[in-house]
Amino acid sequence: MSTYDLIVIGAGPAGLLAAGRAAELGKKVLVLEKMRQEGRKLLITGKGQCNITNDAPIGEFIKHVYPNGRFLKHAFSSFYNKDILSLLNQYGVHTSLERGGRYFPTSRESADVLAALLQWVKEKGASIQCGMRVEQILTEQKRVSGLKANGQLFHCQKIVLASGGKSYPATGSNGEGYQLAQALGHTIEKARPALVPLETTADIAPQLQGLNLKNVQANVWINGKKAGDAFGEMIFTHFGLSGPIILTLSRIAVAALQQKDKVEVSIDLKPGLDDIKLDKRLIRDLNDHGKKKLVNILKYWLPMSMVPVFIKLLGFDPEKECHQVNSKERKKIRYLLKNLVFTISNHRSFKEAIITSGGIITQEIKAKSMESKIIGGLYFAGEIIDVDAETGGYNLQIAYSTGWLAGQS
Repeated sequence: MSTYDLIVIGAGPAGLLAAGRAAELGKKVLVLEKMRQEGRKLLITGKGQCNITNDAPIGEFIKHVYPNGRFLKHAFSSFYNKDILSLLNQYGVHTSLERGGRYFPTSRESADVLAALLQWVKEKGASIQCGMRVEQILTEQKRVSGLKANGQLFHCQKIVLASGGKSYPATGSNGEGYQLAQALGHTIEKARPALVPLETTADIAPQLQGLNLKNVQANVWINGKKAGDAFGEMIFTHFGLSGPIILTLSRIAVAALQQKDKVEVSIDLKPGLDDIKLDKRLIRDLNDHGKKKLVNILKYWLPMSMVPVFIKLLGFDPEKECHQVNSKERKKIRYLLKNLVFTISNHRSFKEAIITSGGIITQEIKAKSMESKIIGGLYFAGEIIDVDAETGGYNLQIAYSTGWLAGQS
């Protein structure tokens, strides 16, 4: 039976940071990865471009984390955004800061980030075995004593469970880690898809498929009451709505859908103008182009591909001349520009969710070490913990920070 100081379950960013840090401190470390390749999910993050982290200070960062960002304060104090950037830079990964405080590899290749982490881990002396599925964590008197993987027994004093959540199951994140923790007495907050596209009723979104909108505001409404909003970029798809601001609001929508509540998303196409200012603009444009047909000036207010859909929604003759548009019709134009409403029928599955909401509850984990409060020598890192965040590099930073702290502890 092989013996190690630490065995890390999962070779994603959280597991690699835990392994590298523990090996750096002189421990004999083994990483067991179920898939045939390390970091499969890391390779597809940010559409393969890898939004490494975010530039936000810790106080601001934790406002973007749910349900309890303060749980991560110690982890962030131990290892934060500048630390991961410095580590990657040592191994040849140059980074660029972009809008929204988001850091990417200058190469735009997530494979460069993974290669750097693997090089660091191996240089520090940790071993990695792929194709190893962990079947059971072994304990004696409420302390870790080893594990069983592929029918083999491994002895160890410490284990870091960093096997991910349930999103993108093809990369290996299928929720097996929850079962390992639950078997040892841990409580699991039900896993839900998070940062996930939303499906809509009616055919408006499919007609706009592929249209990307920037600088718009999306508002989510639950049973007629506003529950959240986000400003930025979105995209229409064949099934509904996606893009950064929709993914951010999906947390609210998914929870409400599971409660069988009525969920709607309204898009404000002109968030920079209030009703009064927008009305003045409409009056000016209609007066300036009095002899033109309404259909021909809609392009001043909308992307071209949106015009046919907008005409249908208006429900009055688009061929009329602008000077014939009355106040009631102008009010409808203004309303639709500020309130393009979609009824949400469902969310996409874990296969399309960027991350998982839910997991091992933080009340059962020591914030200063990531160690289990139930089983001595068992630590957690990354997405398996019940903390998740908005888009923008936040979730990967949670993985690095919790991984580093668990490995150090």
